[in-house]
Amino acid sequence: MGKIIAVVGTTGVGKTALVRALCKQGSFVPGLEQHKERPFQQVFKANPNYALPNQIDYLLLRAEQERVLRQAEHTGLVDGGLDLDYHGFTRLFYSRGWLSKAEYNLCKRFYEFIRFNLPPPDLIIHLTASPEVIFQRLAGRKRINIVDPKDIVKLASYLNIWLSTIPPSHLLRLDVSEDDPGYRRLLPALLPKLLPYHIE
Repeated sequence: MGKIIAVVGTTGVGKTALVRALCKQGSFVPGLEQHKERPFQQVFKANPNYALPNQIDYLLLRAEQERVLRQAEHTGLVDGGLDLDYHGFTRLFYSRGWLSKAEYNLCKRFYEFIRFNLPPPDLIIHLTASPEVIFQRLAGRKRINIVDPKDIVKLASYLNIWLSTIPPSHLLRLDVSEDDPGYRRLLPALLPKLLPYHIE
């Protein structure tokens, strides 16, 4: 069975950028968020009534990605992933009133069923940055931003609740407030830490 590393953190912290940078350095297989390809993302941005199909679609996408990555020849890298989509975004959307209690419980049942049948990532890399840096990065984005800057602190709190349940041996925390978009400063120190999870 192949290995999976999940890069998690709030919107705008630089998850996708790190996954892309790591894939350029080694034999990793990416599993990306696919903002433009997802059928409900654009309509959800315009109409919160599409929160449920959007979340079910993302949970299913992430499960499909994990299934494929577990069969891959090299280690898989996901930007966010199944656990982030549930523990972070699903909880946030429920708190915003975009998901009803019944809809949230449906997402919870769906997530727990998937995670029961698929093992969790072998390593979780948790990226953090100062709110000011994240706001700046969000302002420079050219893709859909479902989460408003005002939600960043709440989203981070949901992630920390979930991450507190992860064994320290499976969690790597990195403050990337001062990193450039290509992570040239971070990569030399990070790559050796990933060797135990790297399948050549």
